[in-house]
Amino acid sequence: MTLRVVLAMVALAALAVLTVGAQGSYDAALAKKLKADQYGMRTYVMAFLKAGPNRNRSREDAQKLQQAHMANINRLAGEGKLVLAGPFADDGPLRGIYIFDVATVAEAEAMTRTDPAIQAGSLVMERHPWYGSAALMMVNEVHAQIEQKQP
Repeated sequence: MTLRVVLAMVALAALAVLTVGAQGSYDAALAKKLKADQYGMRTYVMAFLKAGPNRNRSREDAQKLQQAHMANINRLAGEGKLVLAGPFADDGPLRGIYIFDVATVAEAEAMTRTDPAIQAGSLVMERHPWYGSAALMMVNEVHAQIEQKQP
């Protein structure tokens, strides 16, 4: 999967969020809350998780590392720094995506260093500034309303 395809998928997801939540009229208070510009957009840092060099682990160790990885994701989301995270559904070298609500790539890099899977070398991360819909800031709030079970 190429970077261009991944970005297209994220853009389509953002469009879906906008379409589902469209009220048909501009909401200045919501735009301000979400830090939207005049186009309803804002800058994030997008990160691509890639398979790292240290992936050979016992099943038990891999499960423990995955649990620690998920705990870190939940912590960052709870702090409001991680807007979106999720794995890719194939078994390619791109393993997942993060979208951070931070001002700089350096801030996102500091946060990714807290991930046990990054620390263990199971995953590596590539980060880029990204301009996308400010509506993404509502994903975690909406997700909490529809999630029956946590992974």
